[in-house]
Amino acid sequence: MKLLFIVNPGSGSDDTDFKTVISDFFKSLKHTFEIYQLTKNCNPEQIKTAIDQAKADRVIAVGGDGTLKLVAELLKGTKIPMGIIPAGSANGMAKELGIPLDIQEALDLTINGNTKEIHAVVVNDEFCIHLSDIGFNAYIVKKFDDLPQRGMLGYARALWKALWSHHKMEVEFNIGQDTIRSEAAMVVIANATMYGTGVKINPVGKLDDDVFEVILVKKYSFLEILKIRFTNLPFNPEKIECFQTERLYIKTRNKVHFQVDGEYIGKVNTIEAKLLPAAITVIFNADAIQQRE
Repeated sequence: MKLLFIVNPGSGSDDTDFKTVISDFFKSLKHTFEIYQLTKNCNPEQIKTAIDQAKADRVIAVGGDGTLKLVAELLKGTKIPMGIIPAGSANGMAKELGIPLDIQEALDLTINGNTKEIHAVVVNDEFCIHLSDIGFNAYIVKKFDDLPQRGMLGYARALWKALWSHHKMEVEFNIGQDTIRSEAAMVVIANATMYGTGVKINPVGKLDDDVFEVILVKKYSFLEILKIRFTNLPFNPEKIECFQTERLYIKTRNKVHFQVDGEYIGKVNTIEAKLLPAAITVIFNADAIQQRE
């Protein structure tokens, strides 16, 4: 098997030498590999050329959710399995797929992991395989990007700033024949089930079903978040509602913060989303997911 590792050296908060770690791992194995290191202002076309020229059996994203989003979009429709070496601050999609945070274990999974096709969601022309949202969490992402400190401590500081300065928004969207109008703290377009923090915002989500979920968070409720994190109890519909659909249009009264797969996009007052079935093939840890369920 030949593997291509696309490495983002700027991910996360440590100074891991991924080239050395990957080279040492494959020393005694018959598999071959190439490493493509992303530069600060990398051109997606250059990365796509590297993928095409490598002719690899599997392509591995080494970085956080932003790196994964970039690689996933380049592999869209190719059927080439994409793996993950989680090296970001949150690593939400890696956790979703049961990828271990230990680098050696994650490297072993790139060879021995299971593969499956999953769908994606196109949100305002952005390719989303994990979670996109408007409102409170997107504002946290913006604040986090502005901080020099990464990791969970940096996230906690961004959360604290957001709690004191973010305001609710007025949203309107259609699900089937129903029009939903509500005040909201945030609205999540959910392909996956959980954020990198471990909060399971979308308990009914599946990566390979025929719909995506729309999570309407009407009120800030830490008790509700704790409940869905640690129990199987349903949402309180007065605080959080979940809808399923293949297509979505949202409008807001004022412009609101917007993020896709951990990347802050900007402020918008409309969102268009549609399901993209069987968009990419991913490598996952079947044992870890089975234990979690």
